[in-house]
Amino acid sequence: MGIFDKLLGGKGKANKERLDVSARFRLDRHAFTGTMSKFHVAQEIGTNKLFGIKFLDDEKTAYFNSRFKGLNKPNEGEIALQIHHPHIVETYEYGTTTKGEQYILMEYINGPGLDISIRKRDASLFPDRMKLIREMADSIQAVHDQGFIHRDVCPRNFICYKDFTWLKLIDFGLTVPNERPYKMPGNRTGTPQYMAPEIVRRRETNQKLDVFSFGVTVYRFLTFEHPWRSTDTTGQAALAHDTSEVTPILEHRPDLNQKLAKAIHKCLEPDVNKRMDSCKKFLTAIRQVKTETE
Repeated sequence: MGIFDKLLGGKGKANKERLDVSARFRLDRHAFTGTMSKFHVAQEIGTNKLFGIKFLDDEKTAYFNSRFKGLNKPNEGEIALQIHHPHIVETYEYGTTTKGEQYILMEYINGPGLDISIRKRDASLFPDRMKLIREMADSIQAVHDQGFIHRDVCPRNFICYKDFTWLKLIDFGLTVPNERPYKMPGNRTGTPQYMAPEIVRRRETNQKLDVFSFGVTVYRFLTFEHPWRSTDTTGQAALAHDTSEVTPILEHRPDLNQKLAKAIHKCLEPDVNKRMDSCKKFLTAIRQVKTETE
């Protein structure tokens, strides 16, 4: 019996025994390198089933967790095992390898990251963008409903199926519980071009920081442009998110449905008190929008 058969139904586990990777899997030679990890496609020996396996960078992970000293923060694997939704990648197992590496075993999706598709700027890749936008919002709301803040919502962390009719949210490396000790000022982490102003300004945060990042992601998805005119991709880019006006999305897409445009701009409010309350509220606001155009 393979690991997939044992874990049907999303019932993941912490592996208390050290994983001998080479004895259990054949790894694809090409590794995808992330901010705090490396990812391989892993074929299970004996069943030939494909999985994704993520090896965490111990130094970077320890540095991130040191920001929460004394809080007993759950690790990425523990968090990922708690979050289940049709539009969130399923996590099956986490633990330590025989080489001392922390790993997370997950569902494998054979498709591109949304960021790659956006960089190609080919709208024909997306047969129904409204469907994908709703799926993004659903996945983030599921993270919030299960008591967490994702903290790194961006196109890179959505994986699409090859036909672009389905996507899933990935990567809980920066995710924290939605509890006050984890929302205090000072934890300036995330992807700069998608980062909410309250993070940059070291203010207290809440789940609305994910709503802001979602707004930036959807804006880019529909226009292939960033909401601000700056081309800076460094940490300085985020400083413009409450000092520069957002370029009206209708300037890029005058054909866009106006209810949709209004809802996106509401997500991009720099003042957290004026921002869209949640992705659930966003979905309510666009409930009657059938297509992205008028």
